[in-house]
Amino acid sequence: MGDGFICGVDVPEEGVSVSFDHFPCTDQSFENALERARAGDRLSVEDGVELITTGTDEPGIDPERKERVLEIANRRRAEAVGDEVTFVANLNNNVTTACNTGCLFCNFKDRSQKFRSEYQSDHGGFTKTPEESRRIVDDALDMGIYEVTSVSGLHPAFALDEEHREILEAKDDPTMVNYRPPAEYDTSPGTYVEQMAAMSVDDVHLHSMTPEEAYHAQRGADWDYEEVYGRLKDAGLDSVPGTAAEILVDEVRDVICPGKIDTEEWMEAMHAAASVGLDTTATIMYGHVENAMHRVMHLKRIRDLQECTGAITEFVPLSFVHEETPLFERGYVDGGASTDQDELMIAVSRLFLDNIDHIQSSWVKYGDAQGLKMLTCGADDFMGTILSEEITKRAGGDYGEFRSFQEYADMITAIGRTPVERSTDYRERRQIDPEADVIGPALGPRADGTPMVDHTPTPPERSSDESGDQEPVAPADAKRSD
Repeated sequence: MGDGFICGVDVPEEGVSVSFDHFPCTDQSFENALERARAGDRLSVEDGVELITTGTDEPGIDPERKERVLEIANRRRAEAVGDEVTFVANLNNNVTTACNTGCLFCNFKDRSQKFRSEYQSDHGGFTKTPEESRRIVDDALDMGIYEVTSVSGLHPAFALDEEHREILEAKDDPTMVNYRPPAEYDTSPGTYVEQMAAMSVDDVHLHSMTPEEAYHAQRGADWDYEEVYGRLKDAGLDSVPGTAAEILVDEVRDVICPGKIDTEEWMEAMHAAASVGLDTTATIMYGHVENAMHRVMHLKRIRDLQECTGAITEFVPLSFVHEETPLFERGYVDGGASTDQDELMIAVSRLFLDNIDHIQSSWVKYGDAQGLKMLTCGADDFMGTILSEEITKRAGGDYGEFRSFQEYADMITAIGRTPVERSTDYRERRQIDPEADVIGPALGPRADGTPMVDHTPTPPERSSDESGDQEPVAPADAKRSD
């Protein structure tokens, strides 16, 4: 197998030792699991573990077995969604890096106390006002984007809305529920409702408010997640990113993100988002302290969630970028997932998640060449243009901030597949002619097929609280070398 475990024995490595109750040991055989996958049977957790490890009888990924798994996953992809490779014209507008959750896998956040006016040191982070967020989105709409993704740190001054702020400020000690008033900060993020309303420009699709952010938006109040997501939807929210999932097994969460919501609360929030009519996505962040059993247990929870809600439009495996994260600096890990593990994660996701049509390959995580390879391992979506990607960069990732439609058409055509522009929910699609003289987005409210770079706006001036961050627009030839 590929995770350094032999039937419940943690193979020692240098660094911090982590002990778990769940290990990748099964009574199933690899050949039986492979036959079930080939036949299209619904896979059990044991089947998934055998496939993702290429057999649990000995350490290491078996190259020949791996190729057999990838071939079946690629065939399943072709049967399920055909040869189209989809992508979206989108902007990342993360509102703030201020956070004090303390996740060991993350270097995106900046300790929130450094953002308070009484601190004079340069923290290198940023907070955007609702007005700044609106200006950024408005400029990006002129470039042709039609999706805004916003995932932010848990700023203590953030409240759901003014009613929530009144509840928080009425507490005897608001800091006990991680709240401080905006007056304590040089820049206020406003409320979540204000930010949603600000970013909801024209007919742009707003993809925001992870389960962790929804928890932050109801802390200290006697509200359920349906109430929170209902108010956010009224303010302009269109769909919910299923991030903050990491690994949906609490013994792993207790190591990598003990300050975050647990598995059941994450599931509860996702059910609530679906119940008020919001589409969702789902993710896994793998390649750190978890093992193969944890990964497949996670897939089982996602499949069960989709059985109940039917709201998940895509599944996104996210390979852990270890550099400059506390997990690496403190010796919990000495690297991330191997290329073999990345490919098997994509493949087994396709085979196991038989009720989710779309599996995404992240060029931000894998880079261009390996990202394209993932499209032959079971993936069918290749992310979006992403005018900014701060989270991976701050964790040490090497890949760029921008992908043009021309690049998408060239790369996808080169592997013999069909490039297709799609809406966030996959309900609108437009096949791209790679031989066209001009290739740009056409599904957005202001999109006219013009290449996005031809519309690149001048970055707005930044507030003093944002001086260390770069504006989410990069040159057309910006590349990542992941």
